[in-house]
Amino acid sequence: MTTISTDNAPAAIGPYSQAIAAGGFLFASGQIPIDPAKGVVEAEGIEAQAEQAIRNVGAILEAAGTDYAHVVKTTCFLADMNDFGAFNTVYERFFTGKPARSCVAVKALPKGVLCEVEVIAHLDS
Repeated sequence: MTTISTDNAPAAIGPYSQAIAAGGFLFASGQIPIDPAKGVVEAEGIEAQAEQAIRNVGAILEAAGTDYAHVVKTTCFLADMNDFGAFNTVYERFFTGKPARSCVAVKALPKGVLCEVEVIAHLDS
């Protein structure tokens, strides 16, 4: 197993890694819309927050030597299922390969954000 870490995505806010590479796959922890340069959530609204969270995922994918096209599964968490359509509008711009996905509404997310995105990606050998 290899720990993946990058300054281009938010540092973990708990006892976990940004991602782990194992068995030809990358398992990335959920990313929320923290601006990695500032360490705070500045994005407002579901579209802006979704874009920042997904860009954070992209930074981790890049650090692992892969990209959105190699994502095989996403899990998306929304604070409000009424944001589903707006979230999808942003999501589909990045995940053009249409990976398998779960999307659920949750009672609350860290730092009061509106969304969180985690991925599993295939790593080329």
